[in-house]
Amino acid sequence: MYAGIDLGSRNVKVALMKDNGKFNLHKYDTVSFYRQYGRMEEGQLVVDLAGAGLADMKLQNIVSTGYGRQTINLKGTKNIPEIKAHVTGAVHLAGIKDFTLLDLGGQDSKVAKVVNGRMHDFETNDRCAASTGRYLENMAAVLDIDMKELSRYHEHPVDLTSTCAIFGETELIGKVVEGHPVSELAAGVNYTIFKRIKPMLLKLKSPKLVFTGGVARNAALKKIVEQEISVEVIVPDNPQYAGAIGCAVTALENDII
Repeated sequence: MYAGIDLGSRNVKVALMKDNGKFNLHKYDTVSFYRQYGRMEEGQLVVDLAGAGLADMKLQNIVSTGYGRQTINLKGTKNIPEIKAHVTGAVHLAGIKDFTLLDLGGQDSKVAKVVNGRMHDFETNDRCAASTGRYLENMAAVLDIDMKELSRYHEHPVDLTSTCAIFGETELIGKVVEGHPVSELAAGVNYTIFKRIKPMLLKLKSPKLVFTGGVARNAALKKIVEQEISVEVIVPDNPQYAGAIGCAVTALENDII
């Protein structure tokens, strides 16, 4: 069995790849994971796999990546760049080799152009939360709705112009005071995400777009991307595990080599 570990900003995702090609998927809160199962030894993070319920899996090879990869060296694993992990995972999940990858996570956004199964070019934004899952969570809280309801709305969006996640909340509250319906406010929130990623999508555009990351479960944003830039948007199963699955696939490939 091969393991892929994605050390995300909000969650640690683990994909265990069986011999039949199927996966066991696990998710942990990042801070709780480090507190309960991790300890530092000589500058490397050592994970208690037994405590995390993964020790009895007879792991043959482990590859890791993630938001914390640059500052956390996971002992006993091969570390690969986050964008490589997500591209590999998207190719495996979608079953196609030519597409644009859009990955929206908790605190960053990534767009890559994939040609013949390999990354041709990419852009990423990890400096501002305004096009991420955390932004959507905060805005949903302002509207007093959950993420599932937020993802329903894309029609008649209220125009929100702030490019800052914090100031965006203030602007949204002002729109609430003006009396706009929740459906149009929610649609406006979803459109703000699109407007912030649109330049990257247009620069690296392909006829097909594979949407991964936790935000990929936002059906409204999927429709907005399809309508606004005229592409086919594919949301694979378990899109939030693309990075971990890409690591597991890489672990298998490295073992074969």
